[in-house]
Amino acid sequence: MANLFDLRRTAPLALGLLLSGCGVTQGIFGGGHPKLGEPTPAKPVIGFAVAPVPQAALAARRILAEGGNAADAATAAGFALAVTLPSRAGLGGGGACLIDLPKSDGGTGIATSLLFPPGAPPGGNASASRPAAVPQMARGLIAMQARYGRLPLATDLAPAEAMAGGGVAVSRALAADLGVVGTALVADPAARAVFAGPSGQMLAAGDVMHQPDLAATLTQLQSSGVLGLYRGRLAEKFVAGADEAGGGLTMADLAALKPQYARPVTLERFGYHMDFIPDAGGLGAAAGIEALAADPAALAQAEQSALAAAQAARHGAAMDRLPASASFATLDSRGGVVGCATTMNNLFGTGRIAPGTGILLAASPTGITPPLLAAGLATRDGKFRAIATGSGQQGAAMAVAAGLANAVRSDEPMPQPVPAPGRANVIGCAGLLPGAPKTCAAAADPRGFGLAIGSN
Repeated sequence: MANLFDLRRTAPLALGLLLSGCGVTQGIFGGGHPKLGEPTPAKPVIGFAVAPVPQAALAARRILAEGGNAADAATAAGFALAVTLPSRAGLGGGGACLIDLPKSDGGTGIATSLLFPPGAPPGGNASASRPAAVPQMARGLIAMQARYGRLPLATDLAPAEAMAGGGVAVSRALAADLGVVGTALVADPAARAVFAGPSGQMLAAGDVMHQPDLAATLTQLQSSGVLGLYRGRLAEKFVAGADEAGGGLTMADLAALKPQYARPVTLERFGYHMDFIPDAGGLGAAAGIEALAADPAALAQAEQSALAAAQAARHGAAMDRLPASASFATLDSRGGVVGCATTMNNLFGTGRIAPGTGILLAASPTGITPPLLAAGLATRDGKFRAIATGSGQQGAAMAVAAGLANAVRSDEPMPQPVPAPGRANVIGCAGLLPGAPKTCAAAADPRGFGLAIGSN
Protein backbone atom coordinates (compact mmCIF):
# COMPACT_ATOMS: atom_id res chain seq x y z
CA MET A 1 0.00 0.00 0.00
CA ALA A 2 1.35 3.41 -0.93
CA ASN A 3 2.29 5.96 1.70
CA LEU A 4 -0.55 8.47 1.62
CA PHE A 5 0.55 11.06 4.16
CA ASP A 6 3.27 9.40 6.24
CA LEU A 7 3.88 5.98 7.69
CA ARG A 8 2.12 6.83 10.93
CA ARG A 9 -1.16 7.40 9.08
CA THR A 10 -1.07 4.53 6.60
CA ALA A 11 -3.17 2.11 8.64
CA PRO A 12 -6.22 4.31 9.28
CA LEU A 13 -6.37 5.46 5.67
CA ALA A 14 -5.99 2.06 4.07
CA LEU A 15 -9.62 1.19 4.75
CA GLY A 16 -10.76 4.29 2.92
CA LEU A 17 -8.82 3.29 -0.18
CA LEU A 18 -10.66 -0.01 -0.28
CA LEU A 19 -13.76 2.01 -1.07
CA SER A 20 -12.26 3.34 -4.30
CA GLY A 21 -13.53 0.63 -6.62
CA CYS A 22 -16.62 2.64 -7.53
CA GLY A 23 -18.38 5.85 -6.65
CA VAL A 24 -19.17 5.75 -2.95
CA THR A 25 -21.93 7.47 -1.02
CA GLN A 26 -21.68 8.07 2.71
CA GLY A 27 -23.82 9.82 5.25
CA ILE A 28 -22.45 11.01 8.57
CA PHE A 29 -20.75 8.10 10.26
CA GLY A 30 -18.55 7.48 13.26
CA GLY A 31 -19.12 7.89 16.94
CA GLY A 32 -19.17 4.10 17.52
CA HIS A 33 -16.35 1.63 17.99
CA PRO A 34 -13.35 2.01 15.67
CA LYS A 35 -13.09 -0.43 12.78
CA LEU A 36 -10.47 -3.16 12.82
CA GLY A 37 -7.05 -1.64 12.29
CA GLU A 38 -8.33 1.92 12.81
CA PRO A 39 -7.29 3.86 15.90
CA THR A 40 -9.85 5.86 17.79
CA PRO A 41 -9.78 9.34 16.22
CA ALA A 42 -8.19 12.04 18.34
CA LYS A 43 -11.16 14.33 17.80
CA PRO A 44 -14.41 14.16 15.87
CA VAL A 45 -14.80 15.44 12.32
CA ILE A 46 -17.89 17.30 11.24
CA GLY A 47 -18.00 17.89 7.53
CA PHE A 48 -17.85 16.24 4.15
CA ALA A 49 -15.58 15.89 1.16
CA VAL A 50 -16.22 14.32 -2.23
CA ALA A 51 -13.60 13.97 -4.95
CA PRO A 52 -12.89 11.82 -8.04
CA VAL A 53 -9.84 10.24 -6.35
CA PRO A 54 -10.17 8.76 -2.84
CA GLN A 55 -6.84 10.16 -1.64
CA ALA A 56 -8.04 13.72 -2.33
CA ALA A 57 -11.24 13.22 -0.32
CA LEU A 58 -9.23 11.71 2.51
CA ALA A 59 -6.81 14.66 2.45
CA ALA A 60 -9.74 17.06 2.79
CA ARG A 61 -11.18 15.03 5.64
CA ARG A 62 -7.84 15.10 7.44
CA ILE A 63 -7.84 18.91 7.24
CA LEU A 64 -11.40 19.08 8.57
CA ALA A 65 -10.29 16.86 11.47
CA GLU A 66 -7.48 19.30 12.25
CA GLY A 67 -9.95 22.19 12.58
CA GLY A 68 -9.90 23.49 9.04
CA ASN A 69 -12.96 24.89 7.32
CA ALA A 70 -14.36 24.14 3.85
CA ALA A 71 -11.80 26.44 2.20
CA ASP A 72 -8.91 24.68 3.94
CA ALA A 73 -10.34 21.30 2.99
CA ALA A 74 -10.87 22.35 -0.63
CA THR A 75 -7.29 23.63 -0.78
CA ALA A 76 -6.04 20.27 0.48
CA ALA A 77 -8.25 18.37 -1.96
CA GLY A 78 -7.19 20.51 -4.91
CA PHE A 79 -3.47 20.10 -4.24
CA ALA A 80 -3.97 16.39 -3.55
CA LEU A 81 -5.62 16.07 -6.97
CA ALA A 82 -2.64 17.85 -8.52
CA VAL A 83 -0.57 14.93 -7.21
CA THR A 84 -3.02 12.06 -7.78
CA LEU A 85 -4.95 13.18 -10.90
CA PRO A 86 -2.60 15.51 -12.83
CA SER A 87 -4.34 14.46 -16.04
CA ARG A 88 -7.23 16.76 -15.09
CA ALA A 89 -6.08 18.83 -12.10
CA GLY A 90 -2.34 19.47 -12.27
CA LEU A 91 -0.52 22.54 -10.97
CA GLY A 92 0.01 23.56 -14.59
CA GLY A 93 -3.76 23.87 -15.08
CA GLY A 94 -6.54 25.75 -13.31
CA GLY A 95 -10.25 25.86 -12.65
CA ALA A 96 -13.08 27.69 -10.92
CA CYS A 97 -14.72 27.48 -7.50
CA LEU A 98 -18.05 28.42 -5.94
CA ILE A 99 -17.52 29.56 -2.33
CA ASP A 100 -19.95 30.27 0.51
CA LEU A 101 -18.35 30.74 3.93
CA PRO A 102 -19.93 32.24 7.08
CA LYS A 103 -18.87 35.68 8.24
CA SER A 104 -16.78 34.10 10.99
CA ASP A 105 -14.57 32.67 8.22
CA GLY A 106 -14.38 35.75 6.04
CA GLY A 107 -17.59 35.26 4.10
CA THR A 108 -20.18 37.94 3.45
CA GLY A 109 -23.35 35.94 3.85
CA ILE A 110 -23.67 35.48 0.09
CA ALA A 111 -21.83 33.15 -2.26
CA THR A 112 -18.97 34.23 -4.47
CA SER A 113 -17.04 32.57 -7.27
CA LEU A 114 -13.33 32.43 -7.97
CA LEU A 115 -12.17 32.00 -11.56
CA PHE A 116 -8.63 30.76 -12.25
CA PRO A 117 -8.68 28.88 -15.57
CA PRO A 118 -5.42 27.92 -17.30
CA GLY A 119 -5.12 30.89 -19.63
CA ALA A 120 -3.44 31.84 -22.87
CA PRO A 121 -0.12 33.68 -22.41
CA PRO A 122 -0.75 37.39 -23.04
CA GLY A 123 2.47 37.56 -25.01
CA GLY A 124 1.50 34.57 -27.13
CA ASN A 125 3.50 31.39 -27.59
CA ALA A 126 3.06 30.83 -31.31
CA SER A 127 6.69 29.72 -31.70
CA ALA A 128 6.32 27.00 -29.05
CA SER A 129 6.27 23.40 -30.24
CA ARG A 130 3.74 22.48 -27.53
CA PRO A 131 2.07 25.74 -26.44
CA ALA A 132 1.35 25.73 -22.71
CA ALA A 133 -1.25 27.59 -20.68
CA VAL A 134 -0.30 29.97 -17.89
CA PRO A 135 -0.65 27.86 -14.71
CA GLN A 136 -3.35 29.11 -12.36
CA MET A 137 -4.15 26.14 -10.11
CA ALA A 138 -1.82 27.02 -7.23
CA ARG A 139 -2.58 30.70 -7.54
CA GLY A 140 -6.35 30.15 -7.36
CA LEU A 141 -6.35 27.67 -4.48
CA ILE A 142 -3.90 29.69 -2.41
CA ALA A 143 -5.88 32.89 -3.07
CA MET A 144 -8.97 31.17 -1.67
CA GLN A 145 -7.05 29.76 1.29
CA ALA A 146 -5.49 33.12 2.13
CA ARG A 147 -8.87 34.84 2.16
CA TYR A 148 -10.96 32.20 3.94
CA GLY A 149 -8.75 29.50 5.48
CA ARG A 150 -8.39 28.92 9.22
CA LEU A 151 -5.21 26.83 9.18
CA PRO A 152 -1.68 27.67 8.02
CA LEU A 153 -1.15 27.08 4.31
CA ALA A 154 1.63 24.61 5.10
CA THR A 155 -0.89 22.43 6.97
CA ASP A 156 -3.31 22.39 4.04
CA LEU A 157 -0.54 21.45 1.60
CA ALA A 158 1.00 18.78 3.83
CA PRO A 159 -1.07 15.81 2.50
CA ALA A 160 -0.19 16.61 -1.11
CA GLU A 161 3.50 17.15 -0.34
CA ALA A 162 3.67 13.84 1.54
CA MET A 163 1.99 11.92 -1.28
CA ALA A 164 4.27 13.44 -3.91
CA GLY A 165 7.45 12.80 -1.95
CA GLY A 166 6.63 9.48 -0.30
CA GLY A 167 4.78 7.94 -3.21
CA VAL A 168 1.09 7.33 -3.76
CA ALA A 169 -0.88 4.47 -5.27
CA VAL A 170 -2.13 5.17 -8.79
CA SER A 171 -5.90 5.54 -8.53
CA ARG A 172 -8.32 3.85 -10.87
CA ALA A 173 -9.27 7.27 -12.25
CA LEU A 174 -5.67 8.10 -13.18
CA ALA A 175 -5.08 4.60 -14.52
CA ALA A 176 -8.09 5.01 -16.80
CA ASP A 177 -6.71 8.31 -18.11
CA LEU A 178 -3.29 6.73 -18.67
CA GLY A 179 -5.03 4.01 -20.65
CA VAL A 180 -6.58 6.63 -22.93
CA VAL A 181 -3.30 8.36 -23.82
CA GLY A 182 -1.37 5.10 -24.06
CA THR A 183 2.39 5.47 -24.32
CA ALA A 184 2.31 9.03 -25.70
CA LEU A 185 3.62 10.38 -22.40
CA VAL A 186 6.83 8.35 -22.53
CA ALA A 187 8.16 10.60 -25.31
CA ASP A 188 8.92 13.18 -22.61
CA PRO A 189 11.71 12.01 -20.24
CA ALA A 190 10.27 13.90 -17.24
CA ALA A 191 6.78 12.51 -17.83
CA ARG A 192 8.15 9.01 -18.40
CA ALA A 193 9.88 9.14 -15.02
CA VAL A 194 6.54 9.82 -13.33
CA PHE A 195 3.96 7.86 -15.33
CA ALA A 196 5.90 4.81 -16.60
CA GLY A 197 7.57 1.84 -14.97
CA PRO A 198 11.20 0.75 -15.38
CA SER A 199 10.51 -1.02 -18.67
CA GLY A 200 8.55 1.90 -20.11
CA GLN A 201 5.07 0.49 -19.54
CA MET A 202 2.43 2.89 -18.22
CA LEU A 203 1.67 2.61 -14.51
CA ALA A 204 -1.43 0.62 -13.60
CA ALA A 205 -3.92 1.07 -10.78
CA GLY A 206 -2.23 0.28 -7.47
CA ASP A 207 1.31 0.92 -8.71
CA VAL A 208 3.23 3.46 -6.66
CA MET A 209 3.87 6.82 -8.34
CA HIS A 210 6.76 8.95 -7.08
CA GLN A 211 7.07 12.68 -7.84
CA PRO A 212 10.11 14.06 -5.97
CA ASP A 213 10.38 17.21 -8.10
CA LEU A 214 6.71 18.02 -7.48
CA ALA A 215 7.24 17.38 -3.76
CA ALA A 216 10.07 19.93 -3.77
CA THR A 217 7.81 22.45 -5.52
CA LEU A 218 5.06 21.87 -2.94
CA THR A 219 7.59 22.27 -0.12
CA GLN A 220 8.57 25.62 -1.60
CA LEU A 221 4.90 26.66 -1.74
CA GLN A 222 4.46 25.63 1.89
CA SER A 223 7.19 28.01 3.00
CA SER A 224 6.81 30.92 0.59
CA GLY A 225 3.20 30.80 -0.56
CA VAL A 226 2.05 31.45 -4.08
CA LEU A 227 4.86 33.90 -4.83
CA GLY A 228 7.21 30.95 -4.57
CA LEU A 229 5.93 29.74 -7.92
CA TYR A 230 5.34 33.03 -9.68
CA ARG A 231 8.42 35.02 -8.65
CA GLY A 232 12.05 34.34 -7.84
CA ARG A 233 14.20 31.30 -8.45
CA LEU A 234 11.42 28.70 -8.62
CA ALA A 235 9.52 30.79 -11.16
CA GLU A 236 12.66 31.18 -13.25
CA LYS A 237 13.27 27.45 -12.99
CA PHE A 238 9.70 26.73 -14.06
CA VAL A 239 9.86 29.09 -17.05
CA ALA A 240 13.15 27.58 -18.18
CA GLY A 241 11.71 24.08 -17.78
CA ALA A 242 8.51 25.03 -19.63
CA ASP A 243 10.61 26.42 -22.48
CA GLU A 244 12.67 23.20 -22.58
CA ALA A 245 9.41 21.24 -22.79
CA GLY A 246 8.17 23.39 -25.68
CA GLY A 247 5.65 25.39 -23.65
CA GLY A 248 6.88 28.86 -24.55
CA LEU A 249 6.07 30.69 -21.29
CA THR A 250 7.79 33.78 -19.86
CA MET A 251 8.07 35.45 -16.46
CA ALA A 252 5.83 38.22 -17.80
CA ASP A 253 3.17 35.61 -18.64
CA LEU A 254 3.22 34.32 -15.05
CA ALA A 255 2.74 37.84 -13.68
CA ALA A 256 -0.01 38.85 -16.11
CA LEU A 257 -2.80 36.41 -15.23
CA LYS A 258 -4.38 36.32 -11.77
CA PRO A 259 -7.47 34.69 -10.23
CA GLN A 260 -10.61 36.80 -10.32
CA TYR A 261 -13.52 36.89 -7.87
CA ALA A 262 -16.89 37.35 -9.57
CA ARG A 263 -20.59 37.39 -8.76
CA PRO A 264 -22.28 34.04 -9.36
CA VAL A 265 -25.24 33.57 -11.68
CA THR A 266 -28.30 33.39 -9.39
CA LEU A 267 -31.82 31.91 -9.58
CA GLU A 268 -34.73 31.23 -7.25
CA ARG A 269 -36.05 27.76 -8.09
CA PHE A 270 -37.51 24.76 -6.24
CA GLY A 271 -37.94 27.00 -3.20
CA TYR A 272 -34.19 27.68 -2.88
CA HIS A 273 -31.74 30.40 -3.77
CA MET A 274 -29.28 28.98 -6.29
CA ASP A 275 -25.82 30.17 -7.32
CA PHE A 276 -23.70 29.04 -10.27
CA ILE A 277 -20.16 29.74 -11.49
CA PRO A 278 -20.47 32.70 -13.91
CA ASP A 279 -19.06 31.08 -17.04
CA ALA A 280 -20.39 28.97 -19.88
CA GLY A 281 -20.72 25.93 -17.64
CA GLY A 282 -22.58 27.84 -14.95
CA LEU A 283 -24.90 29.52 -17.45
CA GLY A 284 -25.64 26.12 -18.94
CA ALA A 285 -26.38 24.67 -15.50
CA ALA A 286 -28.71 27.57 -14.69
CA ALA A 287 -30.59 27.04 -17.97
CA GLY A 288 -30.92 23.34 -17.17
CA ILE A 289 -32.33 24.13 -13.72
CA GLU A 290 -34.88 26.51 -15.25
CA ALA A 291 -36.04 23.80 -17.63
CA LEU A 292 -36.27 21.23 -14.84
CA ALA A 293 -38.20 23.66 -12.63
CA ALA A 294 -40.78 23.98 -15.40
CA ASP A 295 -40.96 20.19 -15.88
CA PRO A 296 -38.79 17.95 -13.67
CA ALA A 297 -39.38 14.97 -15.97
CA ALA A 298 -38.20 16.77 -19.13
CA LEU A 299 -34.56 15.71 -18.95
CA ALA A 300 -34.00 15.76 -22.71
CA GLN A 301 -35.35 19.30 -23.00
CA ALA A 302 -33.29 20.41 -20.03
CA GLU A 303 -30.14 18.92 -21.60
CA GLN A 304 -30.82 20.83 -24.81
CA SER A 305 -31.38 24.05 -22.87
CA ALA A 306 -28.17 23.59 -20.87
CA LEU A 307 -26.08 22.88 -23.96
CA ALA A 308 -27.63 25.74 -25.93
CA ALA A 309 -26.95 28.24 -23.15
CA ALA A 310 -23.35 27.08 -22.80
CA GLN A 311 -22.86 27.26 -26.55
CA ALA A 312 -24.34 30.76 -26.70
CA ALA A 313 -21.93 31.86 -23.96
CA ARG A 314 -19.12 30.53 -26.16
CA HIS A 315 -20.44 32.47 -29.17
CA GLY A 316 -21.59 29.32 -30.93
CA ALA A 317 -18.44 27.24 -30.42
CA ALA A 318 -18.90 23.51 -30.96
CA MET A 319 -19.56 21.51 -27.79
CA ASP A 320 -18.86 17.99 -29.06
CA ARG A 321 -15.11 17.72 -28.38
CA LEU A 322 -14.46 19.47 -25.09
CA PRO A 323 -11.38 18.82 -22.91
CA ALA A 324 -11.47 16.64 -19.81
CA SER A 325 -12.15 18.08 -16.37
CA ALA A 326 -12.61 17.02 -12.75
CA SER A 327 -14.65 18.34 -9.82
CA PHE A 328 -14.80 18.15 -6.03
CA ALA A 329 -16.64 19.71 -3.06
CA THR A 330 -16.19 20.23 0.68
CA LEU A 331 -18.56 21.17 3.53
CA ASP A 332 -17.76 22.10 7.13
CA SER A 333 -19.83 22.05 10.33
CA ARG A 334 -20.73 25.75 10.12
CA GLY A 335 -22.32 25.33 6.70
CA GLY A 336 -19.27 26.67 4.87
CA VAL A 337 -19.04 25.08 1.44
CA VAL A 338 -16.73 25.07 -1.57
CA GLY A 339 -17.30 23.39 -4.94
CA CYS A 340 -14.65 23.44 -7.68
CA ALA A 341 -14.06 22.22 -11.22
CA THR A 342 -10.56 21.86 -12.69
CA THR A 343 -8.92 21.20 -16.05
CA MET A 344 -5.65 20.90 -17.96
CA ASN A 345 -7.36 22.03 -21.21
CA ASN A 346 -6.58 18.58 -22.58
CA LEU A 347 -6.11 15.17 -20.99
CA PHE A 348 -2.61 15.47 -19.44
CA GLY A 349 -2.33 18.96 -20.94
CA THR A 350 0.63 19.17 -23.31
CA GLY A 351 1.94 15.81 -22.11
CA ARG A 352 5.16 17.48 -21.01
CA ILE A 353 6.53 18.21 -17.54
CA ALA A 354 8.69 21.28 -16.87
CA PRO A 355 11.94 19.55 -15.84
CA GLY A 356 13.02 20.05 -12.25
CA THR A 357 9.57 21.20 -11.06
CA GLY A 358 7.32 18.17 -11.48
CA ILE A 359 4.63 20.44 -12.99
CA LEU A 360 2.73 18.96 -15.92
CA LEU A 361 2.00 21.77 -18.39
CA ALA A 362 -1.61 22.45 -19.34
CA ALA A 363 -2.41 23.08 -23.00
CA SER A 364 -2.88 26.68 -24.10
CA PRO A 365 -6.56 27.47 -24.72
CA THR A 366 -5.64 29.18 -27.98
CA GLY A 367 -7.24 27.18 -30.77
CA ILE A 368 -9.36 24.96 -28.51
CA THR A 369 -12.76 25.26 -26.88
CA PRO A 370 -12.15 25.21 -23.09
CA PRO A 371 -14.10 22.77 -20.90
CA LEU A 372 -17.33 23.62 -19.12
CA LEU A 373 -16.41 24.35 -15.50
CA ALA A 374 -19.65 23.93 -13.60
CA ALA A 375 -20.82 24.01 -9.97
CA GLY A 376 -24.14 24.93 -8.39
CA LEU A 377 -25.20 25.75 -4.81
CA ALA A 378 -28.64 25.78 -3.18
CA THR A 379 -29.37 27.67 0.06
CA ARG A 380 -32.43 28.86 1.98
CA ASP A 381 -32.29 31.89 4.27
CA GLY A 382 -28.52 31.72 4.16
CA LYS A 383 -28.37 28.07 5.23
CA PHE A 384 -26.77 25.34 3.16
CA ARG A 385 -29.00 22.84 1.33
CA ALA A 386 -26.90 21.25 -1.45
CA ILE A 387 -23.94 21.67 -3.76
CA ALA A 388 -23.28 19.85 -7.04
CA THR A 389 -20.11 19.92 -9.12
CA GLY A 390 -19.88 18.52 -12.62
CA SER A 391 -17.57 17.08 -15.24
CA GLY A 392 -18.06 14.98 -18.35
CA GLN A 393 -17.24 17.12 -21.37
CA GLN A 394 -20.43 18.57 -22.91
CA GLY A 395 -22.49 16.97 -20.12
CA ALA A 396 -20.86 18.90 -17.25
CA ALA A 397 -23.44 21.70 -17.11
CA MET A 398 -26.39 19.31 -17.17
CA ALA A 399 -24.69 17.17 -14.53
CA VAL A 400 -24.81 20.14 -12.15
CA ALA A 401 -28.39 21.03 -13.10
CA ALA A 402 -29.69 17.48 -12.64
CA GLY A 403 -27.52 16.81 -9.59
CA LEU A 404 -28.68 19.93 -7.80
CA ALA A 405 -32.34 19.51 -8.77
CA ASN A 406 -32.34 15.87 -7.65
CA ALA A 407 -30.68 16.72 -4.34
CA VAL A 408 -33.06 19.50 -3.32
CA ARG A 409 -36.09 17.34 -4.13
CA SER A 410 -34.87 14.34 -2.12
CA ASP A 411 -33.50 13.43 1.29
CA GLU A 412 -30.61 11.73 -0.54
CA PRO A 413 -27.71 13.57 -2.17
CA MET A 414 -27.89 11.60 -5.42
CA PRO A 415 -31.12 9.57 -5.70
CA GLN A 416 -30.29 8.76 -9.33
CA PRO A 417 -27.31 9.28 -11.65
CA VAL A 418 -27.20 12.41 -13.77
CA PRO A 419 -27.50 12.05 -17.58
CA ALA A 420 -24.42 10.75 -19.39
CA PRO A 421 -21.80 11.79 -20.34
CA GLY A 422 -22.03 14.07 -17.31
CA ARG A 423 -20.67 13.09 -13.91
CA ALA A 424 -21.65 14.77 -10.64
CA ASN A 425 -20.37 15.01 -7.08
CA VAL A 426 -23.00 16.11 -4.57
CA ILE A 427 -23.27 17.07 -0.89
CA GLY A 428 -26.71 17.73 0.59
CA CYS A 429 -28.34 18.51 3.95
CA ALA A 430 -32.08 17.88 3.77
CA GLY A 431 -32.62 19.72 7.08
CA LEU A 432 -30.22 22.57 6.21
CA LEU A 433 -26.87 23.44 7.81
CA PRO A 434 -26.25 24.91 10.32
CA GLY A 435 -29.13 23.31 12.15
CA ALA A 436 -29.54 19.67 11.21
CA PRO A 437 -26.13 18.02 10.63
CA LYS A 438 -27.50 14.50 10.89
CA THR A 439 -29.54 15.09 7.71
CA CYS A 440 -26.36 15.62 5.68
CA ALA A 441 -24.88 13.13 3.21
CA ALA A 442 -22.59 13.12 0.20
CA ALA A 443 -22.25 11.11 -2.99
CA ALA A 444 -19.59 10.58 -5.62
CA ASP A 445 -20.86 9.70 -9.08
CA PRO A 446 -21.53 5.93 -9.02
CA ARG A 447 -20.03 5.51 -12.51
CA GLY A 448 -16.65 6.86 -11.44
CA PHE A 449 -13.99 5.85 -8.95
CA GLY A 450 -14.32 8.68 -6.44
CA LEU A 451 -15.08 8.83 -2.75
CA ALA A 452 -17.59 10.78 -0.66
CA ILE A 453 -16.69 10.81 3.00
CA GLY A 454 -18.02 12.46 6.14
CA SER A 455 -18.15 12.07 9.89
CA ASN A 456 -19.55 13.49 13.10
